[in-house]
Amino acid sequence: MSVTAGPDALLLAASVGAGLIGGLFFAFSNFVMRALDRLPAREAIAAMQAVNLTVLNAGFFAVFFGTGALALVGAAWSLSPAAVAGAALYAAGTLGVTIACNVPLNERLKATPPGHGDAEARWAAYRGPWTRWNHVRTVASLAAALALALALAAG
Repeated sequence: MSVTAGPDALLLAASVGAGLIGGLFFAFSNFVMRALDRLPAREAIAAMQAVNLTVLNAGFFAVFFGTGALALVGAAWSLSPAAVAGAALYAAGTLGVTIACNVPLNERLKATPPGHGDAEARWAAYRGPWTRWNHVRTVASLAAALALALALAAG
């Protein structure tokens, strides 16, 4: 198989990007949130607030949003059912879930002073839903990577 300029190059880059983002989300679901749970709630809140602040950078945005753009353009150009499925999975399950579910939870956590009197309850109210939605993002990103790779292999 040779990758040529055009939809193949876009699908390859989108597949790699979706896999990279899926790996990042997997790390959070698999061990980062568990590690934070080993800390006192006030420290877990402060650590996650720091993560949520530092993730807002050009490198993350380029991969996170760029993957979505590459997948959509590659799918529209190739019109392969697998590419369309991959782009849809990434758009809805990765971008959509992040914007609709994880970001609002992050914003609520941002407004919580780490030393707040009911830090335990606030951390529990954040950690459970955030992690469940992160599982969805993980599966969607990895499924998108697979679908985009299958589209590339079929082309």
